[in-house]
This record gives sequence, C-alpha cells and structure tokens, in this order.
Amino acid sequence: MIEQCKLIEFPQKGDYRGHLVIVEGNQDIPFHIKRVFYIYGSDREVIRGKHANYNTEFVLINVAGTSKVRVDDGRQQKIFSLDRPHIGIYLPKMVWKDMYDFSEDSVLLVLASEHYDEKEYIRDYAEYLEIVNEK
Repeated sequence: MIEQCKLIEFPQKGDYRGHLVIVEGNQDIPFHIKRVFYIYGSDREVIRGKHANYNTEFVLINVAGTSKVRVDDGRQQKIFSLDRPHIGIYLPKMVWKDMYDFSEDSVLLVLASEHYDEKEYIRDYAEYLEIVNEK
C-alpha cells in the first residue's frame, strides 16, 4: 500500500507575470475532489494528521513554505518533503499520515475524495495496526 503513495508534479505555466499551477480532479489527481481545506500557522514542533481513513484519498500540496509528510501502512514508513508549490503527494485510503516540520510560512493545501465524516477516521495508531494487519 505504501508504494501507492507518490509525488505528483502538476502542470505549471509561467511568464514574466508569475506562475500558474493547474490541478484538476480526475486528471491531475486520481479522484473527484469533494473537499478542500488548508493548514497554516502550525509551529515546526506540531504534528498534524495522526490518522488514517477508511474511504478518503488525499492529495497534499504545500502551496507556500514547506512541510514533511510521514506515511505508514503498518509495515513500512516513508517520508516525503513538500517544498515546491507544483508538487503534491497522493495518499490512498487506509494509510496513516503525519504532517510535521512546518516552516513558518507553510500553507498546506489538502484535496480530499470524500466529504468529512468523523466515523471514517481511525485516530488510534494501535487500532489502525490491528485493522491493517488483519488484511
């Protein structure tokens, strides 16, 4: 499952006026976007996320600043650095995710395949390990 977590480079256009990055659901990312949110104002020591989702897929993009994302499938872990506004990381469902090491100017944009539903979140790591190791 962790091998499905991958960096995505989005099309960008630019000239003397600046840059434009294009992200389209079902084209640049592998799902229809149902929810968008962003995280900002997090200190470097803060860890966000700390959960897995039964049904939701995500794409995370640091549109400003930098952050790191640690993904875990119960067997392996991998760390991604998000440090360019035209690069994102795709996270499939049932992957544990921690976002951390936020720069002071970090704005982490999150695109989600599902609307928010608290019932589909797994927020206890031990419970997550039990679930993924049953499969």
